[in-house]
Amino acid sequence: MSGPRSGPRLSTGALFIIVVLVALLGVSIWMAVDVWTSTDRAAAQADGQGEVSGHGIIALILGGIGSVIVGGGLMALVFFSNRSGHDQTVHDEYKSRVHPDDDPLR
Repeated sequence: MSGPRSGPRLSTGALFIIVVLVALLGVSIWMAVDVWTSTDRAAAQADGQGEVSGHGIIALILGGIGSVIVGGGLMALVFFSNRSGHDQTVHDEYKSRVHPDDDPLR
């Protein structure tokens, strides 16, 4: 048997960030469930129909998936644009045209 594994350990700051992000995820899930159930109750009190139809659920799912696909596609485009050097070309061209004292991006 081998002894305890001595690999890279998380720093206190990294561990703190992970705990905060997991807490935020938990709060957001709790709020989403709360809002979802409260709208059902409000709709049921208003007109007696508190259910979201099957078409509504499908629309919500497709909208969420579509948003993730569009967001992922845009992030991929930014990543590949940066890797191909196009961003650096634009940055160099900008720097050659603007005097350092007048640069608003400084």
